[in-house]
Amino acid sequence: MDQYILILTMIGLASFSISWMPRIAAFTGISYSIFYVFIGWLVYTIFPGALPDPSPQHHSEVSLHLTELVIIISLMGAGIKIDRPFSLKKWCSPLKLVSITMLLCIVASVIMGYYFLGLGLASALLLGGALAPTDPVLASDVQVGPPNETIKSETRFALTGEAGLNDGMAFPFIWLSIAVSQISTGSNFSFINWLSYDLIYKISLGVLIGYFSGRFAGYLVFKLPRKHKFLYTRDGLLAISLTLIVYGAAEMLHGYGFIAVFVCGIAVRHYEKGSSYHSELHSFTDQVERMLICILLVLFGGALANGILNSLNWQIVFFVLIFVFLIRPISGLITFSTSLLSFREKLGISFFGIKGVGSVFYLLFAFRKAQFEYQQELWTTISFAILISIVLHGLTATTVMKKLTS
Repeated sequence: MDQYILILTMIGLASFSISWMPRIAAFTGISYSIFYVFIGWLVYTIFPGALPDPSPQHHSEVSLHLTELVIIISLMGAGIKIDRPFSLKKWCSPLKLVSITMLLCIVASVIMGYYFLGLGLASALLLGGALAPTDPVLASDVQVGPPNETIKSETRFALTGEAGLNDGMAFPFIWLSIAVSQISTGSNFSFINWLSYDLIYKISLGVLIGYFSGRFAGYLVFKLPRKHKFLYTRDGLLAISLTLIVYGAAEMLHGYGFIAVFVCGIAVRHYEKGSSYHSELHSFTDQVERMLICILLVLFGGALANGILNSLNWQIVFFVLIFVFLIRPISGLITFSTSLLSFREKLGISFFGIKGVGSVFYLLFAFRKAQFEYQQELWTTISFAILISIVLHGLTATTVMKKLTS
């Protein structure tokens, strides 16, 4: 059988089924991500050798750009569906999550990675940075709904804002791990340079590019057509085009493109906020995102079947379980200890730190920039964390979110 035709057929079947999966997930209370991972594992188990190797470390270039693409599309979608206008007070929940909670998770992961897993400092830093973000792709079950949704939930808003911001906010720590790994090759490391350039400059530039590009896009789409009717458009494709433009511009100027895309989505969303066009933009990004993520989930299932967890040992299992069940939840509860939110809202926000595509991207990105020790151990740890997160959060997210918003 022609492998290429088989791949096209699988992609077609996966993307065809995704049209019904959100409703099936809502009916069963089980996230569709579990179904696709199982399908990928099953197909690669039944037909060993008939399909391309799905392991991301064996196809780093393609895997890097595919994960990068689905992340930025997801970030644009997340930005467009957030109705709440920005202010430090109104956004205090996600801002706390991307600062206090994320930092606590990174520190705890680095300490455990270095002393318990026996990783080098650079690899432990990379592990902490890669595990810290809440994934914007797989976290759709706990995020806010489409634009102008009537249901208001602080839990959903906090997790949506966190997922949108912390993929970019974790980047400085990935660069820190890269810098530390390069010390052994004779490179000089300056903490001041990291603080000023990788942390402050790149984050600030990403925010500025995202905001002004979003406002300009809003002007072109909503205001300018009032004077020039021929410029009127309601094409959902604009959201994807804008995603690529903003991400490319931010990266070329050495800002964080992830942050720029998310901020751009928010800026567009709040330009003539009541327009129905926002629903069109979100719907298109959502459809493209779901098509891409179902492919990635099938490939992840295939990677599981092909032995990406062959190096799994009790130390890695213990570390991942401690991270998922203790480090992230406790870090979140510490962060919101003085908040006026109810305890169940605090617990919901703290528990659903879903891991996924972003963690894979960060490993691939870092491995291209520097030589890291313990690469196989890192792949095993990240893959097992993603698997546990998909299963655990996938089985509980729908039910818990219904109770929190009822």
